[in-house]
Amino acid sequence: MLSRNVAGLVARSQSILVSSAARRAVVRRTLGTRNLANTVEEPPVSANQGWLFVDSVFPIRLGIWDIRHYIGVFREESLLGELESRLSVIKTHGFRVLSLEPYQKDGGVFIKFAYCSTDRESALKDIEDELRAEADKHGMPSWAGLDWGNVWLVKGRPWLEDMSRYPSPLLKVAFEGPDVQEEALYELFRPYGRISDLTPPKPAPAGTLRSADVSFVRVRSAVIARNAMHGYRFPNNNQPTRFQILYERPIRVHAIRNWLTTHPKIVLPILFFLLGTLTYTIFDPIRALSIEGKMLNWFDYREYGFFKWLRTYALDRLSISFTPKDTPVTDLSGWKERREAENALRSYLSDPPLTAAFVHGPQGSGKTHLVSAVLQDSHRKALVIDCAELNKATSDSRLVAALAQQTGYRPVFTFLNSLTNIVDVASVAVIGQKAGLSNSLPDKLKQILEVVSSALINVNRSLRKATRQEIKTHREAEARRIEEAHRRERIRQGTWHDGRLDCVSGNGIMSELGIGDEAFSTDSDSVGLDSEDGTFMMEELKREKEVEDELTRQERTAEEVEAIAMLPVVVIKNYEARGSVYREEVQNVLSQWVATLIENKIAHVIVVSDSREQAKLVTRALPSKPLNFIPLYDADTGSAMAFVKQRLRDAGMTAELTKREVASIECFGGRASDLEILIHKVRSGQAIEDAVEDIISRSIGELRKSAFGEDIEDAKSLPWAREQVWTILKQLAQKAELPYYDVLANFPFKGDELALLSMDHSELISIGTLNGRPSTIRPGKPVFKYVFERLVNDPVFRATQDMAVNDKLIAGAESTIKACEAELATLQGIAGPERYFQSLWRSRRASVERGRYLMKKMYEAQMRIQALERQNTDLKKTLTLAKGT
Repeated sequence: MLSRNVAGLVARSQSILVSSAARRAVVRRTLGTRNLANTVEEPPVSANQGWLFVDSVFPIRLGIWDIRHYIGVFREESLLGELESRLSVIKTHGFRVLSLEPYQKDGGVFIKFAYCSTDRESALKDIEDELRAEADKHGMPSWAGLDWGNVWLVKGRPWLEDMSRYPSPLLKVAFEGPDVQEEALYELFRPYGRISDLTPPKPAPAGTLRSADVSFVRVRSAVIARNAMHGYRFPNNNQPTRFQILYERPIRVHAIRNWLTTHPKIVLPILFFLLGTLTYTIFDPIRALSIEGKMLNWFDYREYGFFKWLRTYALDRLSISFTPKDTPVTDLSGWKERREAENALRSYLSDPPLTAAFVHGPQGSGKTHLVSAVLQDSHRKALVIDCAELNKATSDSRLVAALAQQTGYRPVFTFLNSLTNIVDVASVAVIGQKAGLSNSLPDKLKQILEVVSSALINVNRSLRKATRQEIKTHREAEARRIEEAHRRERIRQGTWHDGRLDCVSGNGIMSELGIGDEAFSTDSDSVGLDSEDGTFMMEELKREKEVEDELTRQERTAEEVEAIAMLPVVVIKNYEARGSVYREEVQNVLSQWVATLIENKIAHVIVVSDSREQAKLVTRALPSKPLNFIPLYDADTGSAMAFVKQRLRDAGMTAELTKREVASIECFGGRASDLEILIHKVRSGQAIEDAVEDIISRSIGELRKSAFGEDIEDAKSLPWAREQVWTILKQLAQKAELPYYDVLANFPFKGDELALLSMDHSELISIGTLNGRPSTIRPGKPVFKYVFERLVNDPVFRATQDMAVNDKLIAGAESTIKACEAELATLQGIAGPERYFQSLWRSRRASVERGRYLMKKMYEAQMRIQALERQNTDLKKTLTLAKGT
């Protein structure tokens, strides 16, 4: 009864498919049957029937979007014909193909066949082996032409459906009957492909079937398993279990996030590449534009036309100003040294940038004012970088922010520096190496300066474009002026024809207003004109040609000059700035950048420093191009005195200077900054002698604080000892200069060169060089010589410092005595054995000679201690007397 019902259902389903074939072509191709019964003999009644599944004949359709499906539709007939010919060669157990049913959604073909055998299992095994041997030998047809497919025996019942249940690697196996153990499921499904996971049956609601999940590695394996095992009856303790197999879509919660977090070696480099691309494609052009705007004053409100109008007609009349009041400016134009340096700097800026200009000189000599005045007079656009401000930074991010602020490099994300360091640390823990997102400080500075270089190129291009436009405008104006002058001359001669009259009276012979009154061209100038007028016209044409040639030459010259005059200028101030841990890194990066600018002829570069020795890094970066050194020194006595007199006359003080006043002014030497302070005090009403005394007194207080510290704790933070600076001051108060290496070799330095260099950096002293090595030591300023004298002549201060120096000397002598005593005790232990051997050779003993040397050294140290203690006794009396007074 059950078999008749099943047969009836199959018959009705076939009739439904046949009737719907005309209406739905896609369903016909998917579920259609290629019936081969009319080409072969009908199977005998006793023959058995079975099903095979051939995979990979068509492409597996993974979704509605999979367009490969149409390739299988177009090639269906040819693929089925080829498959039929391959199967026709198999004759084992009377194998005959009854029908081919393509199932394009799963990419395979169901084959209904008949065979004759009493042993069903053995016959099916033989047929499957024979078909697989044929497939291995000749391959099964495939839509891709790669012979991927194979033949599988269908153990269940084929189920061809056209619902939107597309293949996936996860199969849901529902059990109609008792549960099947995992081991049994694995053995049943493993032949179809590698299984990645197998989930045992879970409790299910009442009325639903319990099921297990089988996850294959490949979709093809899941397709074969589903079509071969669907409807299979598993014998389970005399109560078979029927399989119902469906495709399950894998539920992947946060699949993208999980993949990103589990593949950092792939994700992090891609992420950093995208971030870098974003920086270079978006932010760098904006930063270059910001730098260009800073140099061309795009963001300076004082350059706007509205503000200029407002200042002219409102602010100036109301005495409202947004600019600082006039400050005293050191005018050194009368100094011979100043004129030579200014001419050298102007000459450098007028030539192509083949090297860098290095302006050096002591502080207060007018270096910054010189550079500013030359740039202002030449109307050059300049970018100023102050190393002193950069070296005030206490961290990498602040240094980067300071450089960005000075160059106009915006936007800058300094907070990312700490974030990138954290990312690097985290990447080491995740992937075992740094991500490479964070850069070193020199690399960050180089990135900023590279953008600055591109901005300088844009500035040059903009300036040249503006200059060309001005030249073009000037040339057009000059041409109009010449044409107007020529027209006026022709009107005066009566040879000019106004074409506007043609629309009124016409032209030619019939013109009533033209004939006899004006000539139409210069060819008719001979009519009514004498030879003098013709000569004049020829001379006029000759002059016009000369003017045109002159304009052409001027334009060519202007184009050659503008290429140099329109180059921007980079000024690096305070290149010797000290006191920062980043000093060397900043100087190295800047020197390399200067070399890049010079080699590519991007800009003129002016480096300003207090010492010529600081040019070593720039020279090393430009080994084949010697620097253009422009020195600025203190003026000589005559120039300094002439400068003071001129400034005093400008202030309305015409009285002649007395000898005492001249002597007081000579205390400042030729240091421009000190002379300017003196003039400012004199203009405020002080006498010259009082002003000089005030400056020296103030310098004494500042020197005591900077050189000796306010107290003992403050002195410990100084890079030198008090006895070292006192020794230098005491000797310079007596001599104009000291030999460098003599001071370095003696107490209290004893080879401590760092202390001397620190004093030079603090401008307490000035170290002169000879042939590239330190040679002499002078006061840091000319006025310091008199300050040193005042300090040395102060009995109390001198007594305290001399006592401190003597205490150091006494401590050194006592340590020498103790060392000698210890060595003498050692010599006594070796004197006995040595006396025996020396008596054999009748020679002097080494221990005796060494003992004599040590005794002499002890005696000298003892005498020194006694002398120093006597000096300390006298110095204490001085302090006692000073306290009593």
